[in-house]
Amino acid sequence: MTAPVFVAPLPAEPAGELLLEGPEGRHAARVRRVEPGERVDLVDGRGTRARCRVTVVDGDRVRCAVEEVEREPAPAPRVVVVQALPKGERAELAVEVLSEVGVDVVVPWQAERSVVQWRGERGAKALEKWRATAREAGKQARRARFAEVAEAATTREVADLLRGAALPLVLGEEAAEPLAGVEVPATGDVVLVVGPEGGVSGAELAAFAAAGARAVRLGPSVLRTSTAGAVAAGVVLARTTRWS
Repeated sequence: MTAPVFVAPLPAEPAGELLLEGPEGRHAARVRRVEPGERVDLVDGRGTRARCRVTVVDGDRVRCAVEEVEREPAPAPRVVVVQALPKGERAELAVEVLSEVGVDVVVPWQAERSVVQWRGERGAKALEKWRATAREAGKQARRARFAEVAEAATTREVADLLRGAALPLVLGEEAAEPLAGVEVPATGDVVLVVGPEGGVSGAELAAFAAAGARAVRLGPSVLRTSTAGAVAAGVVLARTTRWS
């Protein structure tokens, strides 16, 4: 079984001994109950992983001896999922599974048919919740580089993302082209738009098509917006060297 992952502010050249404290130290000591001699990974969420062995557990502080340091290169291609705002707990589910699959960036999108509206303080709290969920899911998935959750985007901003992508895609159940047959580039951004439960509107589809996006379908099943993005990202990643 792989070592549990904890987040720590790693120095430029992690070496010797590192101290895990604060909420992460408390989680390691009191929830995971790590013990001296146990292996743990400390990551910074930006691609650096220090493989360590626990030496001392003192209250909520865990001392770890660094045995190896790995630096994960920037992902290529980078997978960006534009996620229309789901309602209720499905929002956190969407972010969780996208993070676990290996998506690099999640962009919340206020689609025309999204039931949920992010405005003011409510929107700020929802965004922080998405970011916290991505961080925890990244730890669960043993990632050294966590998924970034961007600021909420308008349809015009999503179109700009698609225009600059190496492979711009929009999921749609009525699309003729299967995602499984799409050739994925080795570099650049793959931007994948996932619409709300009510689907992407005609005006949105027209704006995305004008930006160069291709409409694709997953298969005969119609997935919920909270799971479609993760399945589609898995199809894309399986066609890259990142999963080989």
